[in-house]
Amino acid sequence: MKLSRLVWLITSCCALLVGWYIWGYFFDTSVPQIDVVGLVEGNYYSGDVPCLLKANKNGILSIVLDGKLLPSGYITKGKSREYSFILPTTSLANGNHTVELTFTDNTFHHTSKKVACNFISDNIPLHASLVGVDSSKISQGHTLHIQFQTNKPIKIAKVQALCHEYPCVPESVGSSLYECFIPIACEEQPNAYIASIEINDHVNNTLHLDYTFHVVEYPFKRQTIRIDQEKVKSEQDAWPSEKEFEALLAHLVCKSPSEKKWRGAFCAPTEIQRISCEFGTLRTTQHKGRYAHKALDIINLPHSVVWAPQDGVVVVKDRFAASGNTVVLDHGCGVFSLLFHLEDFADIHVGDMVAQGNPLGIIGKTGYATGVHLHWEHRVDNIPVDPMEWTKASF
Repeated sequence: MKLSRLVWLITSCCALLVGWYIWGYFFDTSVPQIDVVGLVEGNYYSGDVPCLLKANKNGILSIVLDGKLLPSGYITKGKSREYSFILPTTSLANGNHTVELTFTDNTFHHTSKKVACNFISDNIPLHASLVGVDSSKISQGHTLHIQFQTNKPIKIAKVQALCHEYPCVPESVGSSLYECFIPIACEEQPNAYIASIEINDHVNNTLHLDYTFHVVEYPFKRQTIRIDQEKVKSEQDAWPSEKEFEALLAHLVCKSPSEKKWRGAFCAPTEIQRISCEFGTLRTTQHKGRYAHKALDIINLPHSVVWAPQDGVVVVKDRFAASGNTVVLDHGCGVFSLLFHLEDFADIHVGDMVAQGNPLGIIGKTGYATGVHLHWEHRVDNIPVDPMEWTKASF
């Protein structure tokens, strides 16, 4: 009796299994679910790339590479339902390619799922060389401009110098000439330093270049001026402080896009009749004591137009106690133009993209100004540098 029940139980289970298999084989019309591991749309690859296809059914995989069918008929079996295959980029030309994977299940309806992936083959060794390095000497308060040429597009490059890291960017869209702007603070000690350049391509090849430069002492001038203390007091009572302005600027520098918004040389933001205070001048006032004036004070006729020294985005249009009516432009890569003491603003708004020469306002004497002039400041990574250097075609 027990044996009969056991036979009945085994027979019933077998019948259920056969029925389940027959039902699945004839009536399953669901699209297979597949996942491809090792291939990412738009990625760069080199060598023989191991890939894996995972499916929720058993079936057959076919592979078409650039329109040509690779040896196919790969069958996924067993519980894992996985198939490993190699993408042979070493046999491909360097550049863009497309691989199409078609998985067909083994049901009566042979339902299939197809995915395509565009990728870039890159088996070119990475090479790079420094460009335009005429002199290794750079003065305090200036900008070290490093350029290098690569033999192919790269993923990222950065420079370690003066205990900081600086990004490298293409000179223009699609260019193989990359550049980096390293600010040399007025207080930087004269000495020899090394700029270490690390370059990484899209397939994880790494290249290092070293550049030795010498910071030399600059003979900054000296100046003593008197500021109307009553005006200072009235400005302090009415407008945000210099400390608040610096905090805002530090925040904006962190958000500066890592791409150039400009091409070519900068220009002076107004006609220069005279420079009343040169960059880096050691100034003495009864209000601030002795400090370095890290900007140019430009004298021009009252009501003269102030324009954008280069293409950039307006990130500040506001009034502050020290700088008065202020406009700040972000040129990308942490490069900023600061224009102070405007009498009035042009029709611009924060977020506007302005072109070189577009009006920003009128020259004036708002804020801690002793007379009508334009305070023109240039910062790289929030470090003030000589703006006139950036107006040279050779820079």
